[in-house]
Amino acid sequence: MEQSRAHAFDEFVAARWSVLLHLARLLVGGDRHRAEDLLQESLVKLWFVWPKVADDAPEPYVRKVMMRAAARSGQRRWWGERPVEQLPEAAMAGDVSADVAERSRLEAALAQLSPKQRVAVVLRYYQDLPEGQVAEALGCPVGTARSHAARGVARLRQLLGNVTEPVQ
Repeated sequence: MEQSRAHAFDEFVAARWSVLLHLARLLVGGDRHRAEDLLQESLVKLWFVWPKVADDAPEPYVRKVMMRAAARSGQRRWWGERPVEQLPEAAMAGDVSADVAERSRLEAALAQLSPKQRVAVVLRYYQDLPEGQVAEALGCPVGTARSHAARGVARLRQLLGNVTEPVQ
């Protein structure tokens, strides 16, 4: 029985690792190393409740654990160095510099949002979750979750310079 449990867990992790890592990276503001730590901690918690959630919904459980942990860790400030994936002088294959620059701009802007706004924006617009699920994940009423998402998007527009005038 223990082997089948471990096998099912391993299959889930192998199938969903990249998607969950990308979500974790967005939740922590683009830092890959913090994202990996966040995902590892969340998967450890999933392992302990795996028999209960394996048949129902393991991915929403992991998302919720990651979101809560990211919100808690966002309240602590890290003033140290930030490791990068590649050295700046390393050449990249093909011309993807515009895509990388835009993604970096977006991740930097996401990092400037409050943890709850960042979580609301990522879950609502990146994960495309309905407002009810975002509210449930945040542990607040739907109106509050909607407010966090709207304020987060408005702040992103301001940070990214995409402020548009309202249509009259």
